[in-house]
Amino acid sequence: MKTVYEKINAIRGNLITVTAKDVCLGELARIDLNNGRMIYASVLRIEGDQVTLQTFKNPRGVSTGDKVTFLNTQMQATWGDSLLGRRLNGAGVPIDRGPEIIGEAIDIGTPSFNPVRRIVPRELVRTNIPMIDLFNCLVKSQKIPIFSIPGEPYNQLLMRIANQTDSDIVVIGGMGLTFKDYQAFIDNAEASGSMNKTVMFIHRATDPAVECTLVPDMALACAERFAVKNKNVLVLLTDMTAFADSIKEIAITMDQVPSNRGYPGSLYSDLASRYEKAVQIDGSGSITIIGVTTMPGGDITHPVPDNTGYITEGQYYLINSSIDPFGSLSRLKQLVIGKVTRQDHGDLANAMIRLYAESKKAKERQAMGFKLSRWDEQLIKYARLFEKKLTNLEVNLPLEDALDIGWQILSECFKPQEVGIKESILTRYWPKEAVEVAG
Repeated sequence: MKTVYEKINAIRGNLITVTAKDVCLGELARIDLNNGRMIYASVLRIEGDQVTLQTFKNPRGVSTGDKVTFLNTQMQATWGDSLLGRRLNGAGVPIDRGPEIIGEAIDIGTPSFNPVRRIVPRELVRTNIPMIDLFNCLVKSQKIPIFSIPGEPYNQLLMRIANQTDSDIVVIGGMGLTFKDYQAFIDNAEASGSMNKTVMFIHRATDPAVECTLVPDMALACAERFAVKNKNVLVLLTDMTAFADSIKEIAITMDQVPSNRGYPGSLYSDLASRYEKAVQIDGSGSITIIGVTTMPGGDITHPVPDNTGYITEGQYYLINSSIDPFGSLSRLKQLVIGKVTRQDHGDLANAMIRLYAESKKAKERQAMGFKLSRWDEQLIKYARLFEKKLTNLEVNLPLEDALDIGWQILSECFKPQEVGIKESILTRYWPKEAVEVAG
């Protein structure tokens, strides 16, 4: 039975307070305005019989005499195959002018997947981006952020991953997007032909903050249901800092005592409850999560990236329009390197990163005017080829081709005995023409 209350006690921004009983956190309510409009809201806080609701739209026009009806249901998403190719807002309402979504109503914000059915991930997610596939493999069911300074092309990187992934379904959760960014995701999916396997939940910068907080829950609830149906799902979230800022905005409006830099004390749990949805399900599909986290002022100690680093399994650093090979780390890469990839993968990747680190020192000596040794000149040449053929985000290569190019770069700059790779690997993979030249 639905309960109707005919008096609103207070209206403060998007928050409305009502005296009510027998309601629960997250419960949906409908506000019927005198002019015939309806606004939906969800229960945000309960203090005795004082219930605070957060509206999904600007409450302009709401008066204290309007009616509030509690609907006895939590916020839900509509899941089904009809979702594919569609665009929805944070409340799950289509924004692409398409027909109504037909499917099953599912709860959002539920606990993460049953640990009993989780298995250790051992499958590679291919992206055709050498700085990921070659040096920091993305593993199925991994949760990993892209740490970026605002202004870096992180959305373009997500689009490339969406286009080239071998996942069955891509779910994009956009938070705080400008219209230009939103349109870019649409244009990219249409141009690449991946729209038929893509679902977008979009919160634009002009939308209410509450919708921003719902986007990850909507995206992950639908992703989980697809995974249960034996689909491998890639969830791309951008920008989790916008998500955290929306939580902060709501907390401030509710007069909550702030924690570090004004964020609520629940920030870690708010982030972890979303990232922990990543899962490889025994006998079924998987959910892999990549979430962009922008660092205001490039500050890695900012509460959002700082908390994220404790939750996730590594990170990709996006600096100067490329993935930084030193700051980036995939903690699950050892589960696939040399096991589901080529035997030379681990040795080659480690050697190339070590030599690239040495090349940085050689460049410093060059900049300071020191006389360069033959080894320094080799390292500088190597760095130039490494950056041109592998670190550039425009490079699009399958992993096997990237490995071959890695060997070619080494052979152009060094002799086999100079790269520090064991002889059994060198004998098998060092380019034969390079051996003849070196000899």
